[in-house]
Amino acid sequence: MRFINWTLDHQQSSGMIGPVSNDDWWPRMVMLKVLAQYHDATGDRRVIPVMTKYFQYQLSAMPQRPLSSWGKYRWQDEAMVVVWLHRKTGDPRLLQLFELLQQQGYDWVAEFQAFPYKVPQTRALLKMQKGAATIPNGMETHGVNNGQALKVAAVRHQMTGGAEEKANFDRQIEELYRYHGVPNGMFSCDEHLAGLNPSQGTELCTIVETMFSLEVALQVFGDPKIADRLEKIAFNALPGTFTDDMWAHQYDQQSNQIRVSRNSKPWTTNGPESNLFGLEPNFGCCTANFHQGWPKLTEHLWMRTPNEGLAAVVWAPCIVRTSVHGEAVSIRVATEYPFQNTVDISLSCASPKSFPLALRIPEWSAKTKLLINGKDANIDLQPATFAKIEREWKDGDHLRLEFEMRTELHRSFQQSVFLTRGPLVFSHSPGEIWIKLRDHGPTADWQVYGEKPWAYALAVDEQSAVNLKVTESPIGARPFAAKDTGVKITVPAKRLSSWLDVDGVANPIPMSPEDSHEPMEMLELIPYAAAKLRVTAFPQLTEAAATASPQT
Repeated sequence: MRFINWTLDHQQSSGMIGPVSNDDWWPRMVMLKVLAQYHDATGDRRVIPVMTKYFQYQLSAMPQRPLSSWGKYRWQDEAMVVVWLHRKTGDPRLLQLFELLQQQGYDWVAEFQAFPYKVPQTRALLKMQKGAATIPNGMETHGVNNGQALKVAAVRHQMTGGAEEKANFDRQIEELYRYHGVPNGMFSCDEHLAGLNPSQGTELCTIVETMFSLEVALQVFGDPKIADRLEKIAFNALPGTFTDDMWAHQYDQQSNQIRVSRNSKPWTTNGPESNLFGLEPNFGCCTANFHQGWPKLTEHLWMRTPNEGLAAVVWAPCIVRTSVHGEAVSIRVATEYPFQNTVDISLSCASPKSFPLALRIPEWSAKTKLLINGKDANIDLQPATFAKIEREWKDGDHLRLEFEMRTELHRSFQQSVFLTRGPLVFSHSPGEIWIKLRDHGPTADWQVYGEKPWAYALAVDEQSAVNLKVTESPIGARPFAAKDTGVKITVPAKRLSSWLDVDGVANPIPMSPEDSHEPMEMLELIPYAAAKLRVTAFPQLTEAAATASPQT
């Protein structure tokens, strides 16, 4: 509040906001998002006049002082706030500012129409110079920029209504993940786009900004598949990159992360402290950004539909207090999702009310059952859709959703395989030995070393994956902690002597299928986020090895 109050109470006479010593457009874009979200939460009457005056100033100043550097590549974040304000005031000058931002900003839509960045972006490719102010192509391939750019199509659609914008969004997602997708639900970027190898990292800021862009796109396009992608990131990559108490986090995390230490590999453009757990490893931006992940996800769990209905778009325990047709409605969601498959929804209202309720059915749930007040709703519940229920709701009405959570096998880099169950990705943990590197204020920086072998090949295919043993247990106080994990999968596997590590980093996965003459073992996999050291993508054993009998 100290910074919000200062910003709102110290606007310059020109309309400029922020410190006089800095006239960069980009940090003001960040503050504008803060002010919009603050107004949504509080209704503070100072916000809209300050924003209106600032945007008037910017409209007059930008022709002589155009966007540059970060602002040029992150213009869509300000455009989103311009749309937000235009809906409240209808000021036609905001339409002009929107167009000016778009003209001066980087054309992300054009980049993905002929996506040129299909390989890991190394220092040599980027021609990085130590101390250089700018990096050729660096901004276009910067991970956080790409995460923020995923909202471009949705923001443009809000202002123009263009039907082509959904296709533009889908194309961005398809190209990013085709060439840089990794098993934890994200794309690699250990600072810049880094390819498909799961030993490459992903920056925490990119995770948080990608989640927010998907939340914006979900609001605008209403596509339930966006929510599936959002949940996969939120329940794997986000909690997988900080300690259970959230006092330390990583700048970069890896899907295949066998050691956390001061190593020069495998980073394309980052430094040797990239995957340390600490207060602000490598660079402090993630320290200032990672705490936005959970609150913004919570803000977008439920949304309103155009016809005065309510929509559950992301599943998590929560309480919703809102109004329908001017009268108060409360909804309580009780669930152990994403670890378990049931969701209970209870409604409270002073008097009966008719309104549509839209419930998202995940794309992985081939069979879903819905009970309303204990009786089968007899509704066709197709995967990757919203089940729409229109009826008169009464106080105390109860709904129960039962999703079909099956273990599924997916293929990735070098025909490797990884396993999911519902929105959770599963990993092998080689154990963790935490070694304090240095004290750092109220916390510390840590290296982590493994205790057990990590190099395995799995004896599983698409058909046998569904029959793997799944063990559920009560959820602990910290659900993503390894000691409290609520679900485990047991899979047959063999040690793989040909898969080695160099400087604490797992070599690229051998091309599947791989053979091994080691005895068969039963390998226990836990949720990705619970394993701070992990192997997530594995080679698949040859048919002969896969059919061998497990060791007793």
